[in-house]
Amino acid sequence: MINKIINHTAYKLPNDLTPFQEGMYIHLINWKWRNITKEAGHYNYKGKRISYDAILPESVRDEYPIIYPAILTDLKIHQNKFSFKFHEHFNHLASSQAANINLFLPILLHPKANGILSELKSDFKSLATDELYKGFRIEFWDGNSNKEKGILGDHSAIAGTDSDIAIAYHNHHNDLCLWLIEHKLTEKEFTKCGGAKSKGRKPEHDCTKSFSQIIKNKDLCYYHSGCQYQYWNITEENQSFYVNHTKHKSCPFKGGMNQLWRNQLLGFAIEKQGKFKQVYFSVVKHPENDALNNSIDQYKDLINHNNRFSVFDSKDVINAASQMDDKGLNEWIDWYIELYGVL
Repeated sequence: MINKIINHTAYKLPNDLTPFQEGMYIHLINWKWRNITKEAGHYNYKGKRISYDAILPESVRDEYPIIYPAILTDLKIHQNKFSFKFHEHFNHLASSQAANINLFLPILLHPKANGILSELKSDFKSLATDELYKGFRIEFWDGNSNKEKGILGDHSAIAGTDSDIAIAYHNHHNDLCLWLIEHKLTEKEFTKCGGAKSKGRKPEHDCTKSFSQIIKNKDLCYYHSGCQYQYWNITEENQSFYVNHTKHKSCPFKGGMNQLWRNQLLGFAIEKQGKFKQVYFSVVKHPENDALNNSIDQYKDLINHNNRFSVFDSKDVINAASQMDDKGLNEWIDWYIELYGVL
């Protein structure tokens, strides 16, 4: 933690923030000070309580002050019906989980949701409100219990692949489809491969091998032979999707593409179950966060820009909602823009 003076004001900030992150943290802290409290929150690290201005103090957390008030009741009902984990940093002003909820639930719960979402996804006709929770689920995977490992075989109480939000919808052919979305706010990178640095690795686990070599001998991957995850089995079934894998001399999924790969695999596996005709995967991010672009561009190239994967930003969502010229939506738009600085 560092104390930094900006415009004659002292801020308790993390070390090593990028310029974009620092600007967003300052913006979010100022919003917190204006609208909630000037009391700092704390993060427990190796037995030490470290004070940060961007974290909510315990005294206000039960009020969910960074969640848009109009959606809070539905959020609680959803959490009771389809239990999901609130992230460790949910009470951080820069929480991507909270930002994701604030971005999508005001739209998904609104009567004009179809008009807004069809602007974001060309095949979208109507929200399938009788599926999931009113047509969507937060932190979605194919299970609803920590006792289940899921179709990727990687789920536990503390880990596993899921999408920040899943939206069930009917396309223009009236097929039931699913849209998986990963949301990023200030992150510098997507989640990288944990298996590449796991203490459980053995000499036969070799991340320097290429995509083709791992497909031929999947035991080369610790996630496959050490953890019995289904990643490479599903990849083998859909290997034509990764059409440009020969551009990568070693495993393409060690770095930031790892999370994109796993979410895409979740989509393939869900589609194979047969309930949803097609499953798509998208990333939505803050419009000023360029740090993710390298991994996104690499992944787009790996899959030869297949439309099963797409990227948009929160400003696109705001612009689509603003076209409805609805009083309630406009109130939410103003609130969201003020909180997250989407210009």
